[in-house]
Amino acid sequence: MKLLLVEDDKEAAAYLKRALSEAGHMLDHAATGREGLMLAAGEAYDVIVLDRMLPQLDGLAILRTIRASGVKTPVLLLTALGGIDDRVEGLEAGGDDYLVKPFAFAELLARVNALARRPPPQDIQTALRVSDLTLDLLKRTVMRGGVRIELQPREFQLLEYLMRHAGRVVTRTMLLESVWEFHFDPKTNIVETHMSRLRAKVDRGQRHELIHTVRGAGYCLREPD
Repeated sequence: MKLLLVEDDKEAAAYLKRALSEAGHMLDHAATGREGLMLAAGEAYDVIVLDRMLPQLDGLAILRTIRASGVKTPVLLLTALGGIDDRVEGLEAGGDDYLVKPFAFAELLARVNALARRPPPQDIQTALRVSDLTLDLLKRTVMRGGVRIELQPREFQLLEYLMRHAGRVVTRTMLLESVWEFHFDPKTNIVETHMSRLRAKVDRGQRHELIHTVRGAGYCLREPD
């Protein structure tokens, strides 16, 4: 792995550089906050080991800056400040893990390796779009062609499921399980009734229908042909 160590204590930095290199890692070292920021923002690393108290620019300022610029590299914060509030502050600033000095190198190495094994963060999807239909997951709103569509909570859930599976056929059983959390057939037309209301709101008066019935199979929301 390629690591960045931002640590101003000469003895601690020398020890960690040697130990991490012996563990098979490539390492860049910065002794000041500004140098650390330049490397963290400009180079690709698997993990950043970041001291909190640094000259020129402290660790939290570095962390907030790189997170604001879109750097998602896992960061292990090192600090002599072991209070709960200090740890919370570091994690809320964008840190992924926290290690209080003094620490055992074996624990630091284990934490670095654990951070490196994490899957890369995915961008959170806040809106679903199919053709001119948009569903905003945060605002809980639905628009088609720039016009807002008012949906009941269950209709919103139903449309969200269809849009997440756009282009694919979803069965009545899939909808019962995922939207109503029924793991049995209630022997009612609950799906058909809600689907009819949803189609009326989404497709009525539109040039192209988006929600289609697939005879003998289920439903499909797809782009117009």
